[in-house]
Amino acid sequence: MIKKILIANRGEIASRIVRTCRKMGIASVAVYSEADKDAPYVSKADEAFLLGGSRVNESYLNATKIFEIAKLANCDAVHPGYGFLSEDANFARKCAKEDLIFIGPHPDVIEKMGNKVAARKLMELTGLPVVPGLSRPLIDSKEAAWEAGKIGYPVMLKAAAGGGGIGMQVANDEVELLKIYEGNQKRALMFFGNGEMFIEKLIENPRHIEIQVLADTFGHSVYLWERECSIQRRHQKVFEEAPSPFLDNETREAMGDAAVKAIETIGYYNAGTLEFLVDVDKNFYFLEMNTRLQVEHPVTEEITGLDLVEQQIRIASGEQLAFKQEEIHRDGHSIEVRIYAEDPVTFFPSPGEITELKVPQEDYIRHELAVHNRSVVSHFYDPMIAKLIVKGSSRLQAIQRLVEALDLYKVEGIKTNLPLLRQIAAHEKYQQGETTTDFIETYIKKNGTTT
Repeated sequence: MIKKILIANRGEIASRIVRTCRKMGIASVAVYSEADKDAPYVSKADEAFLLGGSRVNESYLNATKIFEIAKLANCDAVHPGYGFLSEDANFARKCAKEDLIFIGPHPDVIEKMGNKVAARKLMELTGLPVVPGLSRPLIDSKEAAWEAGKIGYPVMLKAAAGGGGIGMQVANDEVELLKIYEGNQKRALMFFGNGEMFIEKLIENPRHIEIQVLADTFGHSVYLWERECSIQRRHQKVFEEAPSPFLDNETREAMGDAAVKAIETIGYYNAGTLEFLVDVDKNFYFLEMNTRLQVEHPVTEEITGLDLVEQQIRIASGEQLAFKQEEIHRDGHSIEVRIYAEDPVTFFPSPGEITELKVPQEDYIRHELAVHNRSVVSHFYDPMIAKLIVKGSSRLQAIQRLVEALDLYKVEGIKTNLPLLRQIAAHEKYQQGETTTDFIETYIKKNGTTT
């Protein structure tokens, strides 16, 4: 069993990993930037070391410094969390060279699945259905227009690398496609160092539903049901829930079986998530794979009773999965909302000092917090400051509990998206399960701004 883990991340996910380490009797080592010196996770870990300046290249992307600290602290493993270096195949390879266990999949698989074009082609070979489109990078904007003409508008232009909605935009006709191509390519190159673009048919009014998988190094794989993540702003998730209110058991099991077959075909191990678009007729299409822990993993933990971080650590330690597919049951319904330090109307970040933080406390409420009273929210990082998770015996009860919890949640000193979250949770269409990816644009923005 792993004895000491360096957590190569920050914020709420670092605190989350510390919690499981403590439960398992594993020593934890935190690393932090100058901007994060007073963050809650720093004091929660058994040891903490300064990485460097506030900019990510000076700290959380500084692999050389991370390895220096891991050796100094006598760590035997690194948990990358999500974001930053979590899907960097070269970082995973360097961990092995430094005699450190990387808590995640094999670097070669990370590399293959990290490029959306390569992942799309690979998943096609495993038999997964994919959205109609091009399974190779585009040559230029002219070819994009040519291919779009064959596929049929509207289309989705996408960056081959990265995520978070960067380099991704809908085009409704050729004029619009030619106009947006160069700008999205430049953004992709700036953020990911890769300007390759590809194109897919736009699936209209889809749901974004993902399958959580676990696999050990002995050939055993399972799926832990699904999460619905359709409610998004700027192609980034805001609400997540499990199970999906849309799927029937036949489609649910078909998606799970297809996901397991896919990861077994590519030799995947550890935790991972396959994301799908699901159309109105419940046809599902592979979107991408995240070769790491997801931000929204708590809702899966709540309905299965499994600690996903613990499972990651056990798999990385060389253990077999202790359960079979038929032993994984669903219990109740869980919803997670992401709380951002941002303007609830414009979605612009709102850094600054939190002057008051009060969170509701009930046995059916779970908090994952990156901040505390008097925390200073930095402009250097993603603006997510917390996750609020609720569980109920049914979706209706979970929603009722979410509405009550959001009403009691208080953050002062900065703007947050709490007004938006309250509006969504109370909305009739959300409560009816009408949660397509255009929910905010259709039901919130068009019918009045949040206050």
